[in-house]
Amino acid sequence: MGKVAGNEVRPGMVIELNGQIWSVVKTQSVKPGKGGAYNQVELKNIISGSKLNERFRSAEMVEETQLERRDFQFLYASGDMLTFMDIQTYDQIELATDFVGDRAQFLQDGMKVMVQCMRAARSESPFRSRWCCGWSRPTP
Repeated sequence: MGKVAGNEVRPGMVIELNGQIWSVVKTQSVKPGKGGAYNQVELKNIISGSKLNERFRSAEMVEETQLERRDFQFLYASGDMLTFMDIQTYDQIELATDFVGDRAQFLQDGMKVMVQCMRAARSESPFRSRWCCGWSRPTP
């Protein structure tokens, strides 16, 4: 999307780093007595859920990525896959139960959930749809 300075990275942002999409969980500005200041950032991989701690100096530029938030309806669980339907287009996607994590146990048939999506640019997307998604939360 656009580049931002390393010291402008904030929680809630989604960035691309080393060819992967990461969500910024928390940040801390560090000003050591010796050397330049930097931003200590905790990142969570949107696909795998793994965490990474990274340091960004103000001179470093980071690629910010925008995710589209879309309303989906939970339809059913089949084995280790969960099926959701886009409320606007009626397209269905399947997400692995492991991807949704512990929150999968709270899903009920017909429940409306918010899913963060972006167009999948790579063929190795773990999803069976044209969207690469990040699970967000149930919506009222």
